Amino acid sequence: MSTISYVIPVYHNQGSIRLTWQAIRALFTDALTAHDYEIIFVDDGSRDASYEEMCGIAAEDPKVRTITFSRNFGQLAAIIAGYDHANGDAIVSMSADMQDPAELTVDMVRAWEAGSEVVIGYREAREDSLGARLFSKLAYSAVRASNPNIPTGGFDFVLMSRRAMEVFLSMKGRNRFYQGDVIWAGLPATFLPYTRRKREIGKSQYTFSKKLKLFYDFALDGSYLPIRLMSAAGVFVALMGVLYAIAITIGWALGRTPFSGWAPIMVAILLIGGVLMLMLGLIGEYLWRILDEIKAKPLYIIKKRT
Repeated sequence: MSTISYVIPVYHNQGSIRLTWQAIRALFTDALTAHDYEIIFVDDGSRDASYEEMCGIAAEDPKVRTITFSRNFGQLAAIIAGYDHANGDAIVSMSADMQDPAELTVDMVRAWEAGSEVVIGYREAREDSLGARLFSKLAYSAVRASNPNIPTGGFDFVLMSRRAMEVFLSMKGRNRFYQGDVIWAGLPATFLPYTRRKREIGKSQYTFSKKLKLFYDFALDGSYLPIRLMSAAGVFVALMGVLYAIAITIGWALGRTPFSGWAPIMVAILLIGGVLMLMLGLIGEYLWRILDEIKAKPLYIIKKRT
């Protein structure tokens, strides 16, 4: 009998953790009776009663384990901690806010049994606010410009075989783009669409700054796009400079200057200065990430385990 491990990051999910556990457990009394399960809840430094709810479930169900961080380290760290402690033959990562349909894991397991080593539940639609949907559409449009293998709506709901998970864990880095790393190896994959549900319990802690950080992780870790844009901008500005120099030379040869006043000079200075500042900012981001890796701090610190 194969075991399916569920890795569930928890951050201020009081009230929905028990419902998530009940939804998963119900699958193994019906559609997935041929499999066993384990659930690993990873508390990412919650300040509500999420930890107490997790421990209560673990006391009732011996197949449930909990990991608690010393502080908030982020969703990726929580997922990796769960992967580090998972014993299953297949590992499912899903949210604890009831927005990912637990019943989709039945189809995920079936696809895994059929030979897929990575099964991705991607957000075909979402019952979120207009602002959230708009930001998601814009962000993933940019992501797909350099990585078209990523589904339009993105994903966090994933099943991986044990081999695929070990390949994922072999990749190092503190500021990783999770979605890009999942599909990077090119292992046999299946994509299953679903509608992301509206959150009914609690309030999302996935703030705009965290979404922006995720986009930075894609841009700087999961893509060569910023470097290529800097190169393209440098070529464009250099070309404009050459054309401008030719125009000035022709004007000088004809005995007249092509422009009067300081306006064109100021425009050129501001344009070139702006491009240079943008490039320096991006280079600074890369240097900071290199420094962050050199420090080699642990990705997470465990406070308690049950």
